Amino acid sequence: MLCAALASAFMMTAAQAQPGPQLDLRRVELTAGMHRIEAQLAATPAQREIGLMFRQQMPQHEGMLFAFEQPGVQCFWMRNTLLPLTAAFVADDGVIVNLADMQPMTENSHCSAKPVRFVLEMNQGWFAKRHIQAGDKLLGKPFSAR
Repeated sequence: MLCAALASAFMMTAAQAQPGPQLDLRRVELTAGMHRIEAQLAATPAQREIGLMFRQQMPQHEGMLFAFEQPGVQCFWMRNTLLPLTAAFVADDGVIVNLADMQPMTENSHCSAKPVRFVLEMNQGWFAKRHIQAGDKLLGKPFSAR
C-alpha cells in the first residue's frame, strides 16, 4: 500500500513538473489592416519564458503578444514549441520592424532588427497570406498606451 501511495505521489509530482500550454492568459485584440487578431498577452518573465510551448494547435486568428518592459533586441527560439510560427517584431507605435519564420522544436535564434518591446507570434504563413510585411502597422491598446 505504501509503494502504491509513493508511486502515486511521484506521478503527481512528475505531472506537475511537466509544464503545459498557457491557455488562460489575458487577451488583447489587435488589428492588422482589416484583419482581427486575438492575442494572448505574455507580459511577465514566466509567461514569456513558456510562450507558445506545448501548444498542439492554435486558431488562425489567434496569436501571442510578448510585451517587454524596455525596448531591446529581442531574440526568440522554438524549444518545446510544436507549431511552426512567424514572429513579428513590433515597435512601440505598432510598426512591424521585421518578420521571422521559425521552425518547430529548434533552438535557432530569431532576433529583431532593432530594439523593440513587442513580439507577436502567429501561425506560420498568417502574415504572408494577408500580405502583411515589415513597415505595416498593427493597431490595438498595447501600441496606443505609450
